[in-house]
Amino acid sequence: MATLPVYPWHLAPDGLATRRQLRALGLRPGGQEVAAQVERPRRRRGPLVAYLYRIDRAMPVRPMTPARAAALAVAMRARRTCPNCRTDVGYCVPRSLGMCVPCSDIESAA
Repeated sequence: MATLPVYPWHLAPDGLATRRQLRALGLRPGGQEVAAQVERPRRRRGPLVAYLYRIDRAMPVRPMTPARAAALAVAMRARRTCPNCRTDVGYCVPRSLGMCVPCSDIESAA
């Protein structure tokens, strides 16, 4: 098994990009293997790692279809709906609380 090349933070060679950088270019990895990684050292924990993909092998992002847009809207509506009061609170309900903030405040006060 070959090991991945590791580059210091901000010193990756041209022609490689992270997923976010590919997305900004309108591309996606398209099933290719990770080509390399960059590491950013941290003081008290292990280094942050970002995987790099080859830009020349990347594929264009698939276009958003009406069905995918509708499914995404339904999923986001479910994330915004509080399971206690069943209202759309306008933001994603925090998973740490399991309910909207007003319901959480009422429950913690009781």
